[in-house]
Amino acid sequence: MEQTKLTLALPKGRLFEETINLLLEASLIEEPLEEGRKLVLETEKFKILLAKPKDVPMLVESGYADLGVSGWDTLWESGCDVYKLLDLGLGFCRICVAGFPEKKAEYENLSYIKVATKYPNIAREFFEKKGIKPFIYEMNGSVELAPLIGLTDYIFDLVQTGRTLKENGLVVIDEAGTSTAHLIANKNSFLLYNGRIRDIVQKLEKVIKAPLS
Repeated sequence: MEQTKLTLALPKGRLFEETINLLLEASLIEEPLEEGRKLVLETEKFKILLAKPKDVPMLVESGYADLGVSGWDTLWESGCDVYKLLDLGLGFCRICVAGFPEKKAEYENLSYIKVATKYPNIAREFFEKKGIKPFIYEMNGSVELAPLIGLTDYIFDLVQTGRTLKENGLVVIDEAGTSTAHLIANKNSFLLYNGRIRDIVQKLEKVIKAPLS
């Protein structure tokens, strides 16, 4: 009897190609896959859903996907109740507070902060733990615009190379954490397909931990 394929949700964009390369290296898929207009792809072992990164945790939590690959920042922001199985080490970024250089000294003594971010939940948690009351402007596009037009003095965002900050005269002022892609699982699927999922994790671990030649 043919096994049911596991459904795997993958993020469209920068993490897709890196994840596909990792799956290939671990012999979990047979050939390279390209990100195109097709949103559902089939391989021998998986039914693959291509989704916006912020939708992956929801698809896994709700059971529409058994497994998913999601950046830690997206998982943290979503608050979804899923199993975090493995840090894949892909897509490293820092989650930072940034602003104009002259705002750096002022930041150390703030009791409240106006901040623009795509991550309102993470930002609120971070600032409240520091005893700073946050006034959050949620932006879905280029948050660097906020200080440039005087909407806020600070932004809270992912920083990869820092190039965008530099081009807009901004600097990193504080760091909330780091983010890499994680393999996540639906809790029911993990129980139902435990052996198969553990086998996937082991194959990925071997590749991740393999010494560089």
